[in-house]
Amino acid sequence: MRWRRTGLTLVVLAVASLAVVSLSPLGLLMMASLEDRFPRPELPETIAGIVVLGGAFDTRIARTRGRSEFNEAADRATEALILARRYPEAKILFSGGDAAILAQDIPETLSAKEFFLGAGLSPDRLILDNQARDTFENAVFARQLADPKPGETWLLITSAFHMARAVGCFRQADFDVLPYPVDYRTPGGAEVWRPSSASVRNVEKVHFAIREYLGLLAYWMQGRTDALFPAPAGATVTPAGFSAPASGTAG
Repeated sequence: MRWRRTGLTLVVLAVASLAVVSLSPLGLLMMASLEDRFPRPELPETIAGIVVLGGAFDTRIARTRGRSEFNEAADRATEALILARRYPEAKILFSGGDAAILAQDIPETLSAKEFFLGAGLSPDRLILDNQARDTFENAVFARQLADPKPGETWLLITSAFHMARAVGCFRQADFDVLPYPVDYRTPGGAEVWRPSSASVRNVEKVHFAIREYLGLLAYWMQGRTDALFPAPAGATVTPAGFSAPASGTAG
């Protein structure tokens, strides 16, 4: 098309961008800023319940193979089970319906029920929300099902990179929760500057980080979160909507 120079320039830019994304620590740094937003808190002596956000089970495999299967966010469910045994009186509220867009899948609650009851959790401790299709609905429906009483402590479990958006939604739903992040995808300290030798994993981190940042922006513009980048309670909020966590605060 006689645009050889333009075509060559675009190819060079594309290759350079791919090299940066796949070989540099860009993805780790983008993800770490999300994962470090809410540090894991010290747990109280008693808690009333644990809200577990869906995302730990592969619903497509469950639908087509007739069996439950974890994905890479399995920590959401396994960590909840560990805490359920530590707090034998606490309720476990799992929120995860059918969020598929291109095809109809089964609700995650079917896999969650099989997992938790199969692991020995008493049925009267398990609360299932199979209606929520996104994070905001997770918060709204969980608030209705939990019906938290004044003075009760409810933990919120989700992936660390997703915690800021989740907390913002729960605040909008007037559900005071104690954030308990799991499923970390980045190392701590100076190791965050060392990219994985598997370039695909570096690209994947950039993908998840961009998606989460866009989710934060979209939810804030729709009024689904209380801030552009929600932070732990007591943090100092800047005019732009960003904030720095106050020392020692967890929720």
